Amino acid sequence: MTVSAPTLFRGLSAFPITPADADGRVDTDALARLLQRLVSAGVDSIGLLGSTGTYAYLTRAERRRAIEAAAAIVNHRIPLIVGIGALRTDDAQDLARDAKSAGADGLLLAPVSYTPLTDQEVFTHFAAVGAATDLPLCIYNNPTTTHFTFSHALIQRLAAHPGIIAVKNPAPPPAEVAPSHMALRACVPDTFSIGYSGDWNAPDAILAGGEAWYSVCGGLLPEPTMKLLRAAQRGDHAEVAHWKGRFQPLWAICQELSSLRVMYAAADILGICHALPPRPLLPLSSEHHDRIAGALEPLLGDGPQEP
Repeated sequence: MTVSAPTLFRGLSAFPITPADADGRVDTDALARLLQRLVSAGVDSIGLLGSTGTYAYLTRAERRRAIEAAAAIVNHRIPLIVGIGALRTDDAQDLARDAKSAGADGLLLAPVSYTPLTDQEVFTHFAAVGAATDLPLCIYNNPTTTHFTFSHALIQRLAAHPGIIAVKNPAPPPAEVAPSHMALRACVPDTFSIGYSGDWNAPDAILAGGEAWYSVCGGLLPEPTMKLLRAAQRGDHAEVAHWKGRFQPLWAICQELSSLRVMYAAADILGICHALPPRPLLPLSSEHHDRIAGALEPLLGDGPQEP
């Protein structure tokens, strides 16, 4: 399958965890089980090595091993978008080249930092990494993790750079999303994809015109997430409200305990894989597991959504 750049960053991009042992070695068998669920559900793309995929905790070698395993599992049936964030620009360039040679279709880059970055530093970082390969690149705007927020002006500058064709923004609250989306849309080319993360607000961002939903829950629960996404794409407000109600108990726990920790626990509860989050992160307690199991119940038992 040849992936068209304008259609790569569209629809539901599902972000799974990356199971690994205590030494950070990726469990490719467990990863295969997670990814096969996404392929069977017909998600629009797979976001490998995102924040939920704990890219920052994996060595370069293990990141590459995960990509190679994922590419073999997916086998060109669904586009594979790979996170390549790193502190140093040259390291991120190396990761971009690794991702391409290992089978990625697109790249996702966050401005990882220790010393806070300026707009110009982020611009030159993205320009250099974007030029390292010919793969299309998505800006990963994740201020909660990176402590850097992309302004509309900076996104506009980056959107003029060849190969930088999308942004993954945190979805604003429902009351703010329409004007925010329209303001950014006015700054970037029509072909530039504006997508959103933050599962609890993302459906409203799709209703407001967002082209992509980068979903944590989609990485583990692809069928119900696809149903919610497709309803939002159709503009079916009643169906969106229905599915948001079913997701709300799980989203509330994700907001309380972090989506990453909750997804590790949920994968265990569902019997997909028993993996612990990378140290120093600690697994959630059995008490939290009971709560998560209850929140999963309204989302289970539905057949696969037609792609």
